[in-house]
Amino acid sequence: MRLLLAEDEKTLSNALVTILKHNNYSVDAVYNGEDAIDYIETGVYDGAILDIMMPKVDGITVLKTIRAGGNKMPVLLLTAKSDVDDKVLGLDAGADDYLTKPFVTKELLARIRAMTRRQAELTDNSLSFGDLKLDRVSFELSSPSGKLPLTAKEFQIMESFMNHPSQIISAERLMEKIWGFDSDSEINVVWTYISYLRKKLKLLQSGVTIKAVRNIGYTLENENA
Repeated sequence: MRLLLAEDEKTLSNALVTILKHNNYSVDAVYNGEDAIDYIETGVYDGAILDIMMPKVDGITVLKTIRAGGNKMPVLLLTAKSDVDDKVLGLDAGADDYLTKPFVTKELLARIRAMTRRQAELTDNSLSFGDLKLDRVSFELSSPSGKLPLTAKEFQIMESFMNHPSQIISAERLMEKIWGFDSDSEINVVWTYISYLRKKLKLLQSGVTIKAVRNIGYTLENENA
């Protein structure tokens, strides 16, 4: 599971990254709200931990920005303030939960598990883009011409694309999200699975293609749009 951590106190950030990685999370760390927005808009994350008091752009504004853009990923706010009004402001802006500093590691991990679990329970059983439908229960990809089963890795890649159809996703981000930060696999394994998916899209006679954007990554394109 991949998380974004936006915390401007670098000592705390480094400690949290170590804790999260020790608990099998893949983590990207940024130190201001401007970078947080950039990473969220261009990356693929299962959740974000945002400090409210950050330079350049504060955590509440980051949250409002990504929610306005349609991003529904779980967000946990970190705040040094215990004032009820600040907590209400964060929750009203679209936060899934909040945690007041200082906090204990067990509570942080429990809240992360809870918010990502709720997100999974609320997730639709299927995703659609163009003439494609991805069934999250059967791992089948279908079009008006038929349906095909996907392997676990094929499914995860296609799910990432269909969750973010307007985004360009780099091979490196797919590698980290699906194979894991500490995987021994080489980056060409992503290229191989992209090739597998392209062949299946052709078999389904779909108008959707996986387009390579030179030196950046991949994105879905609906040729019938």
